[in-house]
Amino acid sequence: MLIFTHDPKLDVPAVQAALSTQAGYIGALGSRRTTVDRNARLVQAGVSEEDLERLYAPCGLDIGSSTVEETAVAILAEIIAQRAGREGSSLRGGSGPIGRERGQSGELLARRASADEVPAG
Repeated sequence: MLIFTHDPKLDVPAVQAALSTQAGYIGALGSRRTTVDRNARLVQAGVSEEDLERLYAPCGLDIGSSTVEETAVAILAEIIAQRAGREGSSLRGGSGPIGRERGQSGELLARRASADEVPAG
């Protein structure tokens, strides 16, 4: 789930609504200053630090994006990395297998969803 409001009055309710879901990825567009300001407003509105940790903001991997298209690639890359349980760092500096088995990402998402479930009561 991505939040692209460009309006501080809409940011808090949009993020709160997203955090109330079981979405595997919640990202919010904005500068670092916008992110700090938004987070302060979210805390003031009662959002817990634990819930803030679910928010990817500013969203996207740091690939030097400067265009809308590059920003979209950076955000999608972060979503894929998060889904695969990876950090999204350069392959050049890593070791081990580059890819993952096709079924792994679905298994990771299922495990995360079940870990996020809160028992009723």
